[in-house]
Amino acid sequence: MIENTISSRLASLVWETALRAGVCRAQLAGGLGVDAAVLGDDLVRVPTESAWRMWELLYAAVGHRSGLRVAATATRGRLTVWDYLFTSGATLAESLRTVTGMRAVVADPRGGAEVIVSGGLLTVRDLSAVEPGPILGMVDEFTLSVMLQRAREATGQHLVPIRVSFRHAAPREHRHLKDVFGTGRIEFDAPYAEMTFLDAAELPTGSDPELGRIHRRHAELLLVEAKLPPHQGDRVRMALHEAVRGGEYRLEQVAQRLSISPRTLQRRLREQGTSWRDEVDAIRHEQAAELLRETDLPIRSIATRLGYTDPRALQRAFQRQTGRSPGEFRRAGEDPSARRATGATIQRL
Repeated sequence: MIENTISSRLASLVWETALRAGVCRAQLAGGLGVDAAVLGDDLVRVPTESAWRMWELLYAAVGHRSGLRVAATATRGRLTVWDYLFTSGATLAESLRTVTGMRAVVADPRGGAEVIVSGGLLTVRDLSAVEPGPILGMVDEFTLSVMLQRAREATGQHLVPIRVSFRHAAPREHRHLKDVFGTGRIEFDAPYAEMTFLDAAELPTGSDPELGRIHRRHAELLLVEAKLPPHQGDRVRMALHEAVRGGEYRLEQVAQRLSISPRTLQRRLREQGTSWRDEVDAIRHEQAAELLRETDLPIRSIATRLGYTDPRALQRAFQRQTGRSPGEFRRAGEDPSARRATGATIQRL
């Protein structure tokens, strides 16, 4: 398990809801900090901090109902195999124990959850690691709302909790919560986010024991095979390589490839002690060295392909980077990596 991360599928729900709410795509991309394309990869884990920034943008656009807005998009299957663990056991209590035990499939592993059965009461308690503030309320409302919906689907009954508790302060008006949870017994400023049901623990979920085993095994594999998305620095260099190969390497174009503004790209480069010009020069040198070693293209053609004004500009740049001219480099048959540009290496933006 990778701590301080959440499932890319969960992040994608916040992303899509924010877009529909009118949040600017560039703002969202800047908050996410990784390529939005990774949100379709079930194995990718997104930094929790990135998810919080998207939640903040959504809250600014929608307000305190943000959590329920995201929950409304979480139809069964959107959270991968975790959604199907609600029918992994013979009873609701048994299934919920599996669900809470495998919550890291979608949520930050630092948090926790538990199922408490006492007499005729069944309580599902969420212990997500969220700092106090607007995000706390949104996440708690999202979590309990989704769990209630999955429990209703698993049992085929319109379950209504006898009590719902949230950790955040009471909003001015919370009729929307009464409508979603079906009860007026809603508490705020509670120590835990939890729902309590009466006479629901033994409700059958219509489970198939073998299918439940397969779902649990798949959930375990997702955690074992989980990976982080490419570093932002790697994404910048990939975008630059693609741009140079295509004959374009303008700041605006690469920023667009990364779904961020040119100003944001420049700022992130500065934070890593490098600059746009340093990175362009480094990429150009790598490309020039590769072409000199692996092709017979004239130096004039290489200069044109890499956007230099003339062959002399390429020669000066190459001499500055390697201490030798392009011709000398080619005649030596040197491995480009031996004298690759030592310009600033982007690590993590």
